[in-house]
Amino acid sequence: MRNFRKTVTGVLTSVLFVFVSTLTSTGYAQEGAAPADADAAAAAASQDVVAAAEEQIEAAFTVLGPTFRETPWYGWLILLGSIFVALLIGRIVQSSLRAMAARCQADRKIRATVLRDIAKPLSLAILTVGLTIGLVFIYTEPSVDRFMRGVITLLFLLSIGWCFYNLVDVVEELLASMGGGTSPVADRMIVQLVGKSLRIFLVVIFTLVVAQNVFGLNVTGWLAGLGIVGLGVSLASQDSVKNFFGSITVFLDRPFTVGDVINFAGATGSVEEIGLRSTRIRVPNGNLITVPNMKFIDGTVENISRRPSIRRDLTVTIKHEPTRNPAELVDVIRSVLQDAQVVEEGQFDMTGNPPVVYLDSFNGDSLVIKGSYWYQVRGDAEREKRYFQHVQLVNQKLLATLEGAQIAVKQIA
Repeated sequence: MRNFRKTVTGVLTSVLFVFVSTLTSTGYAQEGAAPADADAAAAAASQDVVAAAEEQIEAAFTVLGPTFRETPWYGWLILLGSIFVALLIGRIVQSSLRAMAARCQADRKIRATVLRDIAKPLSLAILTVGLTIGLVFIYTEPSVDRFMRGVITLLFLLSIGWCFYNLVDVVEELLASMGGGTSPVADRMIVQLVGKSLRIFLVVIFTLVVAQNVFGLNVTGWLAGLGIVGLGVSLASQDSVKNFFGSITVFLDRPFTVGDVINFAGATGSVEEIGLRSTRIRVPNGNLITVPNMKFIDGTVENISRRPSIRRDLTVTIKHEPTRNPAELVDVIRSVLQDAQVVEEGQFDMTGNPPVVYLDSFNGDSLVIKGSYWYQVRGDAEREKRYFQHVQLVNQKLLATLEGAQIAVKQIA
């Protein structure tokens, strides 16, 4: 064993000496040193590196030597066999779970997601079990035994953490299925926010658990330090924190979603993007307004897109003729608002909320007749766009009807 150690050490140090000598001499030559000086410096550097390498190799043989001497040949064979069998079982289990997930994908998406998410972590756990069984037959010194126990613990924790990290997909699937479908854009944004938050939380927890159970670090001290740092960061970035909670308020309360037309702080426009820090609104003149999300916590938002109808207040000014009965004029205008085409295109609620027409005032030689009707939109963006076409239709029919009845019209507004 001692001769084998000397042989291996000699070969490794010789190869390392040649490699380091080549690198160092090339470096000195590129710096402009004389060839003799470069070779001497390279040789000195190489000897230092080789000496350090020899010490490391000797230390490794000192630690691992008893393992090779005391472990019987069948111990290594069992270790190799257990690793091979664990890999084989892991591959079979992984393939089986994926096949089951494919069969469940059509009608049981949640079950399919669970099977697909646990396939690889379970394969890693099976490999760790096989490695643990094989190492039982390997002789190790206490220091090596502690190291191997740490590796096994790390692999087990990694498989568990990997499994929980993947299973966040299941939470996202459940949240998506509970969204209701009334606002798919907002639902998707909430799902993504919750998924990212859970994954970051799991990574932090996994790091702390590994640091304490594998590396033996003082996690309590870490948490105390992180608390102080977090306090400083929170004080330095209060606006960013407020914007973040403002975005959560927008996601959960849903005063508006992407595509809605809103009025906020005197600005009216279409919401183009809702981010974690700000919301972007496109106003009618084409400009893009960026509003910090914290403004929406205390501000008042008028969501124009969610109005069920658009109320139009109509004013018709007519020249007063003593021979005309004002009630007749009101009936003429009411007949226009009850026209079949006007009612159908406006989707008027003739039973619950019909158009209203009345004589408002008399100003010298003019009669002012006012009316109101409600053009139904119910959140339909296309009907919002056709509103002004309907206004034009009503005005044209009013003008044609009044002129046909030889009624002098001064103004329609």
